[in-house]
Amino acid sequence: IDNQDVDTTALLHDALILGIQDYFQKNGFKTATLGLSGGIDSAVVVALAAEALGSENIRVLLLPSEYSTSHSITDAEGLAQNLSIQYDIVPIKDIYNTALKSLSPLFGDMPFSVAEENLQARIRGLLLMAVSNKFGNILLNTSNKSEVAVGYGTLYGDTNGSISVLGDVYKTDVFNLARYINRDHEIIPINTIIKPPSAELHPGQQDSDSLPDYDTLDKILFEYIENEKDENALLQMGFDKSIIEKTLRLVKRCEFKRVQLCPALAVSIKPFYEREIPLISKF
Repeated sequence: IDNQDVDTTALLHDALILGIQDYFQKNGFKTATLGLSGGIDSAVVVALAAEALGSENIRVLLLPSEYSTSHSITDAEGLAQNLSIQYDIVPIKDIYNTALKSLSPLFGDMPFSVAEENLQARIRGLLLMAVSNKFGNILLNTSNKSEVAVGYGTLYGDTNGSISVLGDVYKTDVFNLARYINRDHEIIPINTIIKPPSAELHPGQQDSDSLPDYDTLDKILFEYIENEKDENALLQMGFDKSIIEKTLRLVKRCEFKRVQLCPALAVSIKPFYEREIPLISKF
């Protein structure tokens, strides 16, 4: 990243640190928790939170399922150790299988679908909220603006939280933040930064299975949200028609999710919770 990008990312980094501190101080909160998955979003959030609140005030959960890769667990552990934060490993496989057994009379022999995927995210959300309630740790949401825009997240699961740290930060900027956090030495394991993003809710899953690549997606979202460009303007800018249509369709049909999300730290001129996107009649 060039000097201008470094300067911009540094400002973004400092603004998010200030936002976390301000939120906690004004509300009288001291400690935080989140689910550490081994992915880029939770890695950046926990690194920011540790700097903002102090490592001693952060407690995270590692919540692996049968679909979690071994490197996700080791990456998450490595990051927690680098930050000197408390972490606990709570596998969700048994809870997940018990839930599936309870649902089996209803689901029968229906094929594996988004229902089973989302069940895993909701189990994680349940456990994180239990820790939050028991120990008084405020749950930090780790969804980024790209995901929030297109509804790539499970309601009452990975959308849980009291405050969204990255809800106004596009995915490509999350990667910039990770590299900035590692500017002096490796805090976030390099594998977390270079591996393909994945929710790991079924074998071999990658974000690119459901979404355009983030470089393209974020450019379209930025022009549509921040610059209020319509479909015709996006076409004139050279974006692929099918990708534009898919992206805008996702944004418009997922407003019902956004209105249920926790507030996000605002670092742009168009944070979602201050802007309504009209629903369309046909999806």
